[in-house]
Amino acid sequence: MNQSFTIGPLSLPAVLPLALLAFLVAGFASRRVGRRSGVDAESHLYGMVLAGLLVARAAFVLQYREAYLRSPLSMLDVRDGGWNLLAGLAAAAVVGVAVALRRAPLRQSLAAGIATGALAWTLGSLLLVATAPDRARLPDLALRSVEGTEVSLASFQGKPTVVNLWATWCPPCVREMPVLQQAQAERTDVHFVLVNQGERATRVRDYLASRQLRLRNVLVDEGNALGAFTGHRALPTTLFYDAQGRLVDTRVGELSAASLAHRLSAISKTPAAGAP
Repeated sequence: MNQSFTIGPLSLPAVLPLALLAFLVAGFASRRVGRRSGVDAESHLYGMVLAGLLVARAAFVLQYREAYLRSPLSMLDVRDGGWNLLAGLAAAAVVGVAVALRRAPLRQSLAAGIATGALAWTLGSLLLVATAPDRARLPDLALRSVEGTEVSLASFQGKPTVVNLWATWCPPCVREMPVLQQAQAERTDVHFVLVNQGERATRVRDYLASRQLRLRNVLVDEGNALGAFTGHRALPTTLFYDAQGRLVDTRVGELSAASLAHRLSAISKTPAAGAP
């Protein structure tokens, strides 16, 4: 099963419809239980979700405020995937407890919604894991650089490695290129590998020249072999491997400087292979 999908120009991770399904199931369960006692806890359930989302975003922006202050409006652009999950869950829990303490008749309906939504999310997540391709390591896949040299992706093992799947026709890919270029220049402890999907080397070279992008490790994958191998067809998709070549994180969609820094911190914690 592909771990991402496209709707027109949009590239979305498979967990997004799962989250929507869990949200709808939670609302349905809360509504059904509430009808028996003549109460409506559904709106409070939605309030918990909204509070969780707002706090999760605010906490992430605060954590990476220096990156966001360079472009303040980017704080509102949630497409970069910048969320603090623990802060969001804590905020939702606080709102839920406050409602339950103030309005005892809502407790059963609210609990039913939370439990059912959590169960739907858990089962769906297990299904995604069970059907995901067994591609948890940096693949030993040979591709050609834009200069024509054959390069094996496995050769980058030894340092944390970021593999970005992109194309010149993809708007979010274009927007995140300067972010990746800056990170490649600043983080010499990390390999950044940009694998173009489905286009010829001449097209990629012309694009980089026209945008005045100076990037290293730009590879061409005309047959989309890497996307098929990893189960990711949507663009952009960025794969984060630790120094031992193990897949640590995946981002489907655009990266900002802050969300990239967040994921780099995760892959930089693992020591290089052979290190004491």
